[in-house]
Amino acid sequence: MGSFMMTIDGVAAPTEQAFGVINPATGEVFAEAPECSRSQLDAAMESAAKAFVGWRVDEERRREMLLRAADALEAAAEGIGAVLTSEQGKPLREATGEVRGLVGHLRYYAALQLPTQVLQDDEDAFVEVVRRPLGVVAAITPWNFPLALGGWKIAPALLAGNTMVLKPSPFTPLSTLMIGEVLRDLLPPGVLNVISGGDGLGAWMTEHPTPRKVSFTGSVATGKKVAASAAPDLKRVTLELGGNDPAIVLDDVEPDEIADKLFWGAFANNGQICMAIKRVYVPEARYDAVVEALAQRARSVRVGNGAEESTQLGPLNNAPQYQRVTELVDDALHAGGIAVTGGKPMEGPGYFFEPTIVAGLSDGTRLVDEEQFGPALPVISYRDLDDAVRRANSTHFGLCGSVWTSDPERGSAVAAQLECGTAWVNAHMALTRGAPFGGAKWSGLGVEGGPWGVYGMTELQVLHRTRKRS
Repeated sequence: MGSFMMTIDGVAAPTEQAFGVINPATGEVFAEAPECSRSQLDAAMESAAKAFVGWRVDEERRREMLLRAADALEAAAEGIGAVLTSEQGKPLREATGEVRGLVGHLRYYAALQLPTQVLQDDEDAFVEVVRRPLGVVAAITPWNFPLALGGWKIAPALLAGNTMVLKPSPFTPLSTLMIGEVLRDLLPPGVLNVISGGDGLGAWMTEHPTPRKVSFTGSVATGKKVAASAAPDLKRVTLELGGNDPAIVLDDVEPDEIADKLFWGAFANNGQICMAIKRVYVPEARYDAVVEALAQRARSVRVGNGAEESTQLGPLNNAPQYQRVTELVDDALHAGGIAVTGGKPMEGPGYFFEPTIVAGLSDGTRLVDEEQFGPALPVISYRDLDDAVRRANSTHFGLCGSVWTSDPERGSAVAAQLECGTAWVNAHMALTRGAPFGGAKWSGLGVEGGPWGVYGMTELQVLHRTRKRS
């Protein structure tokens, strides 16, 4: 691995200290990332504030810059993807695809038109509602999709006329630092500053007086701290937090027809997706068949180093998450759950865990009630559909959910009862570009995606022009 440096005010920023980055496939440090100091954070914020003055004034230039940034990152996608696999663990094709997802977001927002709303246009006055940029945005991204979720923040913020200081998770900082390296000579200095460091750096960012907006994706516990830290300065916040997404299978389905989508809706990225299926409710008459269909797929999936072409599922990303999944599965088995397949860590180096299907559980066990964020899926039986919906909604989480049925109209009626930001019928994690994404309850504040992603990066202003009278 080469050296990695932060980007502040359009140039590489060396640091006095660094921290190790672990390859989760080996459990060993393979590179070092720069540790941002408090004075360097101040410099990044000052640079972003100065850049805001000129960046906000020319929308067409901003669109052009987003397209140029997309082209530059697309050309570097394979190299960035290889680093992402090394630090995150996901298969190389998925890591490269994540870079291209960021590219797609830049191009989408470069073309997105946001017309103003005219309230009055007569002989007395012309009154319109316009959107103005907020200023400096402090953005903090998680370790499961650092680039894709970075794109959800960078593209709408920059289109709206804001500037940004971006910090990735300390578990996956390198690929984001590479984004800064690719773009530092392309974007005007200070428009996008990329820094790295531990959790303390994130706290400094949210309490810093310069940003007018904090955009955070991560855990509920940290999201609450971000909101509390931003409150004294009345910073605007967008929080995309955790989920415990239910999938409700109805009694009219053929298990083999839905098993592939159910399985990958839960196990994609090794279950490390906020909107992945975290628990499945199945009617008693279909229960054994659905459990076995999911278990067959879990037994056949190829788990390994993401750098190997045959790998379908990589390791868990980090030691704390590895320990948490192990703890939750152990607790489920002690509570009477049955590991139909998997159920334990895999032998050898790295943070590998067997793809696990757990039967025989009910609500009230930790694996059902908490967000596991890993390759362990509880399958829960039910007798009454209304009761299944009630149980699905009996949680602080409210990110996504899905209903599986041979009757889409019936499925839509059930999905409408789910208390969540996105509800699917016969699909899960089927994101539509241009749609808003966010959660209810503790799963978040505000939304990202589509024009709503830009709206969250702006303030409304009423512009009233009185007509001259003769």
